[in-house]
Amino acid sequence: MGHFCVNCGAPLELRSIEGRELEACANDGYVLWRDPKVAAAVVVEADGGIVLGRRAIEPAYGEWCLPGGFVNDDEDPAAAAVRECREEINVEVQLIALLGVYHVAKTTASSIVGIAYRGRVVAG
Repeated sequence: MGHFCVNCGAPLELRSIEGRELEACANDGYVLWRDPKVAAAVVVEADGGIVLGRRAIEPAYGEWCLPGGFVNDDEDPAAAAVRECREEINVEVQLIALLGVYHVAKTTASSIVGIAYRGRVVAG
């Protein structure tokens, strides 16, 4: 908790809304909806295997991972997946297929809708 109303600045309180515990403003009824974040990742195929990166930030600093990350608000998820490969593993990829769309529930933050692609290295 600890959030404030974007309309009047009052502290938000936990309320039961549509069967869920959400933060809301007692003054004007504003509700802080916990909409999911969107992330994209790629299973990058190269030389008969797949390319992994190591996480450079927490959580899971130093762990192996697929290249991927959050989709910017002005970005198509497929474009975000290609961008993340460029940024994280320094390769250009061509997306081949959509592997799936997954929901990752979180208890301390917004949940994540993850979009996974299959891709192959075309440069780098």
